[in-house]
Amino acid sequence: MLAERLTSPVAVLLGGTSAERDISLQSGNAVLKALHNKGIEAVAIDTAEPGWVQALIADYQHVFIALHGIKGEDGTVQGLLEMLGISYTGSGVMASALAMDKMRCKQLWAGVGLPTPEFAHLQADSDWAGLMAQWGEAMVKPAHEGSSLGMAKVDSAEQLEKAYHFAEQYDDVVIAERWINGAEFTVAVLAGAALPPIRLETENSFYDYEAKYISNDTKYICPCGLAPEQEQQLKQLAEQAFASIGCSGWGRVDFMQDEQGEFYLLEVNTVPGMTSHSLVPMAAKAVGMSFDDLVENILALSLEA
Repeated sequence: MLAERLTSPVAVLLGGTSAERDISLQSGNAVLKALHNKGIEAVAIDTAEPGWVQALIADYQHVFIALHGIKGEDGTVQGLLEMLGISYTGSGVMASALAMDKMRCKQLWAGVGLPTPEFAHLQADSDWAGLMAQWGEAMVKPAHEGSSLGMAKVDSAEQLEKAYHFAEQYDDVVIAERWINGAEFTVAVLAGAALPPIRLETENSFYDYEAKYISNDTKYICPCGLAPEQEQQLKQLAEQAFASIGCSGWGRVDFMQDEQGEFYLLEVNTVPGMTSHSLVPMAAKAVGMSFDDLVENILALSLEA
């Protein structure tokens, strides 16, 4: 049993100080409940609270990371835990940092020949009109945020500049990428292997924060409706993208498929949400894995690293 392999209670790191704090609290509390259901002693530690590092050092040798966003998903906490010799779930320092940095992640994918939409680093003097003339429609994103925070879809130079100023409230680095008109998919990866893809359908202009966490109208389709050979292609591409930046343990890879059927990588999430609306638990359920079993498997993988 996993509980017998643990040398201390598990610290579930949650909350934190990023813009995704509320979602992290939901994820962390769900993980904590699952661990308790499995008979594993676990305690929640909010990294926004003073003294959390000292508490960790004093009593814990194992961590389940349920932090989303900056100072949780970007390699900083992972680096601290490495220095302390504490085992932790998910990807290591380098992979976490690369996945969190959408611009450099896309640069890496482009360099190794993996498909990702054309993109540009936006700055105050960017050629707004030139970019929109080239692409027609674009998605603007803070480079280091998740949960679609600060994102906007635009179809004019005026909207592009406005979206840039909105996104820079979240991050110093803002990117725009060519909008891919078509279906959106997400693929969970567990222990290097892709789980069944999920197709996302929303009435919103894109799969934004409201569609992810609030709306009850968002549709999650699994089986995803792709032909078997296309589904296999998508899963292989997810595994390649995951491995290309050195990810390990678990994660989720997001895609768009254009009207010609080609897939494009959007991003990798190294600490995906574990809420009632979250996608990795849905994919696990499709292969007969309960939420509690999923949490236990993710923790078990951290002991093998």
